[in-house]
Amino acid sequence: MTPDFINTTEQLQEFCREITHSEWLAVDTEFLREKTYFAELCLIQVATTDQAACIDPLAIDDLTPLMELLYDPARVKVLHAARQDLEILYDINGKLPAPVFDTQIAATLAGLGEQIGYAALVEKLLGITIDKSHSRTDWRQRPLSDEQIRYAADDVIHLGTAYVELRRRLEQKGRVEWLEEDFATLSDPAIYTNHPMEMWRRVKGAGRLKGARLNILRGLAAWREERAIESNRPRRWILRDELLLDMARLRPDSKSALSKLRGMEVRTVERHGTRLLELIARAAEDPKESWPSLPPSNPLSEQQTAVQDSLMAIIRLCAAEAEVSAGSLASRGDLERLMRGDPECSLLHGWRFTLAGKAAGEWLAGKRTLRVCGGVLALSDTACEGAEHLDS
Repeated sequence: MTPDFINTTEQLQEFCREITHSEWLAVDTEFLREKTYFAELCLIQVATTDQAACIDPLAIDDLTPLMELLYDPARVKVLHAARQDLEILYDINGKLPAPVFDTQIAATLAGLGEQIGYAALVEKLLGITIDKSHSRTDWRQRPLSDEQIRYAADDVIHLGTAYVELRRRLEQKGRVEWLEEDFATLSDPAIYTNHPMEMWRRVKGAGRLKGARLNILRGLAAWREERAIESNRPRRWILRDELLLDMARLRPDSKSALSKLRGMEVRTVERHGTRLLELIARAAEDPKESWPSLPPSNPLSEQQTAVQDSLMAIIRLCAAEAEVSAGSLASRGDLERLMRGDPECSLLHGWRFTLAGKAAGEWLAGKRTLRVCGGVLALSDTACEGAEHLDS
C-alpha cells in the first residue's frame, strides 16, 4: 500500500469520499509538546483496508471532512495506546470520538502482554519488524521526506491489519464484548479535563503537606495551571513543583522573601510576585473546613500483607488459566483496595472480575481454599471452615 501525502483541502475531501464506506479507520497522530501546554498536532495518519494517507494539519485549515468521519458513531476508530491521540482530538474539538478500539488494551485480553508497544505488537501478531529510525523526527519541519511519510503511514497500515487479527483472536475466545467498558472509558471527557483546583494532587511531594500549607499549594497549583493554559506553555516553565512546595511550606510574605527561594527567577518575582503573595495570604486565611486533605495513611498490617501476598498468588493462577498477564488483572494496590472493600476496585468490574475478581473475592470470604496439591499451587472450591473477613 502506497500512502498519499495530503496537504490541500481538495485532496482531503477526495480522500474522505474514497474511504467513507469503510467500517473502521486506523488512526494515529504525530505531535510535539515539549514547549507547549497543548500538544501541537503535526500529522494525522489514517488507513483503511486498502488506502492510507498522511494528512498535514499545518497546511490544511479546515479538517471538517476528516473530523466528520472520525466522529461518525457508525465507524470504529482503531488506535494504539489511544489516550494521547484522543486528548488531542478533545482539545481541538471539545468532544471525543466513539466508538474506539485500542489495540494495546485488546492485546492484553489476547494474551500478548500488558502495555505492549506498537512495534512489539506488530512483530508478535504479524511478524513484521517496524523501522523506528524516524522516531525522533521533528514533525513540524517541512517538507517531509518520502521515508518520513512512509514511516508515519506504517503506523496505521500495520495497525489496521493488527486490528483485524486481534478481533479474530478475541472473537475465538469470546472476549470482544469484554472490552466495551474499557473502550467506553477512553471516550469519557472527564479523563482529559484538567481542573485547576485539583492540580495540587499532581504536584510531586504534595503528600508531605497538610492543613493550611496544603491549601496554599492548591491555590498556587491552580494559578500555575491557569497560566500554563493561557500562555500555552508547560507547567514547569511557569513554576516548578519544588517552588510551589517551598512557597506553601515557607509562606513568604514579601517579594524579598520570594526572591530568596532556591530556583526562583528574578523575572518571575517581577511579573507575578504580587499575585503569588496574594494567593499565599488568601489561602492561609481560608476557613479550615474548606482546606483540602489527603486520605489518612493506613498501612497494611503484617497479617494483611500476608493475605495480599496470597491474593497475588491467586491472581497469577487466574492469569495463567486465562492466558493473560497477571499485571493486566491487578496490581498490589488493586488487591489492597479489594481487601478494604472499595467498590471502585477494578477487580470488581468487567472482565477482570470474570477472570480473577470473583475467585479472589470468594477466597477472601472463605468460600475457596488456596492449597498445594502435588507440589503445585491450586485454588480449591472447598470452603475454609471458620473463615472471617479481615478487619480493614
